[in-house]
Amino acid sequence: MSFSPRRFVLLVLLAIAIPAAAVFAQAPSQSSSSSTQHSTKPAKAIPALDPGTVSNNVYRNKTLGLVCKIPDAWVLRTDEMNAPEEETPTPDPAPGSAPPASSAGSKVLLAAFSRPPAARGEDINSSILIAAEPVAAYPGLKEAAEYFYPIEEVAKAQGLALDEDPYAIAIGATTLARGDFHKDVGTRVMRQSTLVLLSHGYAVSITMIAGTTDEVEDLIDGLSFIAAKK
Repeated sequence: MSFSPRRFVLLVLLAIAIPAAAVFAQAPSQSSSSSTQHSTKPAKAIPALDPGTVSNNVYRNKTLGLVCKIPDAWVLRTDEMNAPEEETPTPDPAPGSAPPASSAGSKVLLAAFSRPPAARGEDINSSILIAAEPVAAYPGLKEAAEYFYPIEEVAKAQGLALDEDPYAIAIGATTLARGDFHKDVGTRVMRQSTLVLLSHGYAVSITMIAGTTDEVEDLIDGLSFIAAKK
């Protein structure tokens, strides 16, 4: 299956989590098959996604039915991640760069860090990123696990290794697709887990970054789902 690389703007906060890492951006895939080329038809309009709210270190999104606990003393940078950048006309963003989250209808719903991204440190800057982009950006996307095709391609290009094939994970009554990655960074190892669900016409990715598997699992344990708004 092939998805349009022009629409792939999933942001994973590798460059912010540790200085030596790079950002996941557009997957530079090509296909000569007419059946897999990007359609020129305009995408069907879908309602704007509720950005959710943060109160008492808890992120809540009633539309998605998503609740995410944010560790004490962490800093939020959601607004900064969504701020439009000065636009310079270019053909296609090069691999390793990231267009503004607002482009192609995508949006960062939550960006939280264990320390300010600009503050350098020896340890991994643990992070939580929740982002969404329209499913219509990927003609043929029917299952959450398929969203990992472009993620894996770019992950390999950036030196990340996939621990195993993406698999299903249940959080309460909600089933998501999960992929786990790691990357050696000097004497340290960065651990990253991304969970994906398709909801309300959006592909929603929930990414946890930390220095150990246990730390990642602790962040995932802070996720829960309630009855989503219809």
